[in-house]
Amino acid sequence: MAGHIQDRWYKTEVGADGKTRRVRSDRFGSGMRYRARYIGPDGTEKSKSFPEGKKRLADQWLAQIEADMSRGQYIDPTAGRVTFRQYAEKWLATQTTAMTTRESVESAIRGHALPYIGPRPLGSFKPEHIRDWLSKLELAVPASSYRRVIYNNVSTILNAAVDDGHLAKNPCHAQSVRPPAAGVGRIVPWSAERTFAVRAALPERFRAAVDLGGGCGLRQGEIFGLPVDEIGFDSGWLHVACQVKVTRGHLVFAPPKRNKERDVPLPDRVAQVLKHHMDTFPPVSVTLPWLRPDGPPVTKRLLFSRLDGAGAVRRTDFNTRAWKPALVAAGVIPEPKPGERHQAAREHGMHALRHFYASVLLDAGENIKALSNYLGHNDPGFTLRVYTHLMPSSDARARKAVDGLYEGTVPAPDGPETAQER
Repeated sequence: MAGHIQDRWYKTEVGADGKTRRVRSDRFGSGMRYRARYIGPDGTEKSKSFPEGKKRLADQWLAQIEADMSRGQYIDPTAGRVTFRQYAEKWLATQTTAMTTRESVESAIRGHALPYIGPRPLGSFKPEHIRDWLSKLELAVPASSYRRVIYNNVSTILNAAVDDGHLAKNPCHAQSVRPPAAGVGRIVPWSAERTFAVRAALPERFRAAVDLGGGCGLRQGEIFGLPVDEIGFDSGWLHVACQVKVTRGHLVFAPPKRNKERDVPLPDRVAQVLKHHMDTFPPVSVTLPWLRPDGPPVTKRLLFSRLDGAGAVRRTDFNTRAWKPALVAAGVIPEPKPGERHQAAREHGMHALRHFYASVLLDAGENIKALSNYLGHNDPGFTLRVYTHLMPSSDARARKAVDGLYEGTVPAPDGPETAQER
């Protein structure tokens, strides 16, 4: 047995004759009668009290503690009483990922997990609680792909809680819990007509941004953070080593996503567009902190600046004041009603230009590994999974190859004009 049961309503005394006997204690008849006690793996005493008539439950509780210890599944009861909110706050404070990543995770947890499961003690979690939370999440978040992101964040926190000894196993891993479906549907790249229609609808100051997205595959932050000294007009290459990001509400300079610097081919026509842009809108020197709001100041001569020409472009301002109106003008999204905002158009954000770029290169026969490098992906396999349906079909190449073998060796079949024998 891992411990023993103390009966607090009785105590043992030694009589005048030297014999021991049980007598009523001062607590007799009041409060919890039984206290199950044991020494935990950390060397401290743990206990739990049970009422009159429940000694069997106390014995069963101690037996379970002993079994958990022997199987290596013991959870300190005090650790299990920590709520999901308390543990999540501590977990968020200790993350070392990129600050913008932390901000998005924190926003998802605070907005869609803590209001539902925050007060629940970690040791009390069961699969039914996750299923109930997911059903509420489905009503609050229509997009299945974003629900899956939130679910994965919660599951990661619960994994850490298991590692730290707050609960025995992650309820998200139960077979009865079905995670939200991942985003489905193939990427449908924009046509050239749509791409150039959106470009024409943008303010002239921002039109060259479409050429960098659709002609070089740069991300939005990389476009607005592109310094002129990284444009190799003579070499025919762009060096992508910086982006403008929003961190804690402040603009900062930062490395590209996943710190992956890269070189991208600079087509001649795009180079001409950039030169014309620089003649019309001279580059602006912008000073921003590096990586975080309190980071060291860095100054770069940026290709793009705000409409007033006074500083770096903030993504949200550009999307609201320039990009969405251009989508309306090009017929991509409907015009909002008076007093309403533009329609949410995640699939028609500036990232659509990267998909357009990928589709053009694949159609031209570029290989996946090169495309992956140009896009700044860590894994060519990821690039293949995203864009494999855009690659030229192998069946057409197979027919052409076999037809080439037969060419000149087998007479061509009679055409439809050939007279048929009777």
